Amino acid sequence: MLQRREFLKFSPARTPSLEGYWLHVSRAAMACSFEVTLPLSERPGVIAARKALDEAERLEQQLTVFRDTSEVSLINCNAAFEAVRVSPSLFELLLLCQKLYRETEGAFDITSGPLSRCWGFLKRQGRIPEPGELEEARSSVGSDKLLLDRESSAIRFERHGVQINLGSIGKGYALDSIKAIMRNRVKIALVSAGSSSICALGSWEVGIRHPRHKDRRLAVLKIRDLAMSTSGSEEQFFEHDGKRYGHIIDPRTGMPAQRVTGVTVVAQSAADADALATAFYVGGPELSERYCSSHPDILVIMLEEGSRRPTVIGNNERCELEIISE
Repeated sequence: MLQRREFLKFSPARTPSLEGYWLHVSRAAMACSFEVTLPLSERPGVIAARKALDEAERLEQQLTVFRDTSEVSLINCNAAFEAVRVSPSLFELLLLCQKLYRETEGAFDITSGPLSRCWGFLKRQGRIPEPGELEEARSSVGSDKLLLDRESSAIRFERHGVQINLGSIGKGYALDSIKAIMRNRVKIALVSAGSSSICALGSWEVGIRHPRHKDRRLAVLKIRDLAMSTSGSEEQFFEHDGKRYGHIIDPRTGMPAQRVTGVTVVAQSAADADALATAFYVGGPELSERYCSSHPDILVIMLEEGSRRPTVIGNNERCELEIISE
């Protein structure tokens, strides 16, 4: 995962004496800490950062499934019975999610919540599902069951039992929104959501933490005006009969993904990077290669189970990558 507070600016500082000193403005939202990091030369940006972080709280109120009053919760309660009109911004996000579902061959799926519930991960109490439980849950999974009407900006579920959960894209979507607010106010800033997603204004050097060795780096990236997200199951998992089960579920099979230890995606959009990191963790190098062959601005750094060195797939011209040797 990304090493927080080890984001290193590599573009020359405007005032050499200020090099190495940073301003951090943070806000708790979406079960993590959103943070804007600024060099001292961007000190006036602190006020802008505080206002921009209000967006994370606003989006949490709209997107969370843990508040009955959120727009997503209202969709989940009613869309199986009738078409539910939603705000234009949320409708565009749902269209993006359905597009990513198709482009990742179903590996990214915002309807996979019932599967996570079967495995106990929604309550962080991992367990083996009862016989028949997974099949029943799988019958309600698949973003092709979301009926989106562009004319009315409304969503309806094709069948009962379908639910949506934007947890696999929500943090990235919020980072994009915060970055858009900050863009006209500062030239250099790094916006992060927890330890797994970042969005950069200007040029930065960032480290990717080794998924098996938390005190080591897997790689170093130099990025300019790009976003980056990391997925892995090193912190949320349980063991049963000597076998390890991680929290990232393959929505196509209903089983926890097993082949990949960690994956980092670099993209223009933090929402895309967030969603694709999950999809490629599920789909492995084959899916990553197929996707990158038609999306030339995506860079993937993937460490597979049993491998000592990561696989690099795709490319981005505004990113330089250095793999850290064993």
